[in-house]
Amino acid sequence: MSFEAKNGSAADRLTTAGIDVGSSAVKVAVLRSANESGTEVLALRGDRIRRRDLTRVIDETYSVALDEAGARSDDVAYVASTGEGELVSFRTGHFYGMTTHARGATFLEPEARAVLDVGALHARAMRIDERSKVLSYRMTSQCASGSGQFLENISRYLGVALEEVGELSREARRPETVSSICAVLAETDVINMVSRGISTPDILKGIHQSMAGRYIKLLRAVGCDGVVLLTGGLAADSGLAQAMREKVQEDELAMEIRTHGSSVFAGALGAALWGAFRHRVLERRASTSRTTGDTEQMEALGS
Repeated sequence: MSFEAKNGSAADRLTTAGIDVGSSAVKVAVLRSANESGTEVLALRGDRIRRRDLTRVIDETYSVALDEAGARSDDVAYVASTGEGELVSFRTGHFYGMTTHARGATFLEPEARAVLDVGALHARAMRIDERSKVLSYRMTSQCASGSGQFLENISRYLGVALEEVGELSREARRPETVSSICAVLAETDVINMVSRGISTPDILKGIHQSMAGRYIKLLRAVGCDGVVLLTGGLAADSGLAQAMREKVQEDELAMEIRTHGSSVFAGALGAALWGAFRHRVLERRASTSRTTGDTEQMEALGS
């Protein structure tokens, strides 16, 4: 799978990996780039943590990703971590999550000028430029009823798989909106809805509408307009994306909400891309230093 043109000779190609350690899942991206002019995605791999030993999940997910990429650990020039990446013992370097999601967003969607990263514990809105530079950002609190963990708790209570939430939400006819921003109180609201006989699709659409309103407010607070790419664990939730598009249309905003098939891997992709960039910068500096040293030595011998 390739998102950018592949150029350069085989000798110029550089293999890097990005490991995004989140609160509920570990995502790995293995890339091959050539002279910064083209990048090929060799493998994308994600695995839920599910109360397992995190270091083991990291090691296993990375190992499987390398197998899928047809690469060995020695082939990887730079391993970049992001998120809670301090537990990646074999990392070469670490990058902040906002930096990696911004870079991953422009890689997946070059027109993106804003990113909404919706994770398990919080969401963050970022306004970015064409170079992936973060210009401003805002985050929700961890207790807000707009996180991936909250939605997972609700889906579990309703007896539906998290992967089914989006499609069910889009089947709603009379959505029942959850008004509380407190996750505990919002879950109580859902329990009351079930006791009143509100259908599962209407409950889920109501939750999505509540989340959409909060996220659009977050995006507006940082001055976002134009193309907004959803990233993070909930980027694959088609019901949430649809609710956000409806809210944008309702408020007549100059935003376009987009998703990508690999949006959940934006952090890992961005880490791998920044890793390739940093590796090349360090290589150039080392080369310049060696050249300067050789010149000085030759001048000393000739004097």
